[in-house]
Amino acid sequence: MKYTNIVEGKFIERPNRFIAYCEVDGKTKTCHVKNTGRCRELLVKGARVLLEKSENEKRKTPYDLVSVYKGERLINMDSQAPNKMFGEFVSEGKFINGVKLIKPEFTYGNSRIDFYIETESKKILAEVKGVTLEKDNAVYFPDAPTERGVKHIEELIKAKEEGFEVYIIFVTQMKDVSFFSPNRITHPEFAEKLIEAQNKGVNIKCYDCDVKVGEVKINGEVEVRL
Repeated sequence: MKYTNIVEGKFIERPNRFIAYCEVDGKTKTCHVKNTGRCRELLVKGARVLLEKSENEKRKTPYDLVSVYKGERLINMDSQAPNKMFGEFVSEGKFINGVKLIKPEFTYGNSRIDFYIETESKKILAEVKGVTLEKDNAVYFPDAPTERGVKHIEELIKAKEEGFEVYIIFVTQMKDVSFFSPNRITHPEFAEKLIEAQNKGVNIKCYDCDVKVGEVKINGEVEVRL
């Protein structure tokens, strides 16, 4: 997926989940943060950020904060990007061969699963999670407790038992990481539920991303350590 009208800025502060103040060309601008997660290790004062300038001049937030530099590594933190990238990845035949139908936002049970994918012989459900938390070149999810995430895993286990081929896809919004693991410290229940899902036949996969100034796309598979 691609971005347009990208400018570089400097992060100042984040007064709430949705808004950040950033310096652009020496002036303080109000920016929409496209990620409601904590991102505390990313949004530190003085960090270099990439902003997408809106074409709507009447918008109260003229910029969207989409990426941030952590040292020399560029990390995409747009929470909508993982689903868009994975949709492109599937459409291009890079996830599985012979795709005949892709249906985003598929209602199953009491949940809305990110993707229903159909081939000649398979009916697939895939739930996508974006990952931005990096430590010592490994990546972890979640960065905050997610009861919704646990609920989704339970629904996916049920779907597997009912005959679907099921995937939980972690999209690491950066490149060249060592491995992915669930964040047991932050949410042990999520980690245990993920192991249970794997033991019951749910496929757990992780991909990293090639993150550039105006573009981000899925790159390759990352080792999963549960």
